[in-house]
Amino acid sequence: MDYTKVSIDEILKWLKNNLSEERYVHTLGTAECARELAKNYNLNEEKAYAAGLLHDCAKCFTTEKLLEIIHENLDVEESEMLNYKTLHAPVSAYIAEKEFGVTDKEILSAIRWHTLGKMNMTDFEKIIFIADKIEPNTRDKEHSEEIKKLLKEDNGLNKALLKLYKSTLKSLVKRDLKICVLTVEIYNHLQDLVNV
Repeated sequence: MDYTKVSIDEILKWLKNNLSEERYVHTLGTAECARELAKNYNLNEEKAYAAGLLHDCAKCFTTEKLLEIIHENLDVEESEMLNYKTLHAPVSAYIAEKEFGVTDKEILSAIRWHTLGKMNMTDFEKIIFIADKIEPNTRDKEHSEEIKKLLKEDNGLNKALLKLYKSTLKSLVKRDLKICVLTVEIYNHLQDLVNV
């Protein structure tokens, strides 16, 4: 693969050894979905596939290991660390770079922001974010179909993102989890982009 220093087979072997079976199946689905979305939006399919494959590479690390890597190597905002479920995103970008030799800034950024998102995401970052949430192997089919319908509309990427952020906010409130300020800011920004 042009975007990594190791072969696809080596990546798959590493993922198989470092992810749970369900997470591995999710990862394969995300990579394929990312490639399909990239094709639909005239983006680089191979880059999207690489980002999809590596987006969760640190997902099965212990919270202690994630925090250790963050504190020793990364600059992560305190507000991003409110929920341990999102810690794997910056660490996955770090592992993609250090373990697999990814240097492409867009791939690394898409991996880095695939859980929380960020303001003014590129279309590439958006499709990786979306692919993670709608891949066919482990995600709810009905919800995925709703998102796919939105993607076909004008301004579809932003409409799909807004729908996903609404679902995320509802889920966080329902589970009584803290909400990162960035999530609220992105939601409000997407409202502006969609309701113009």
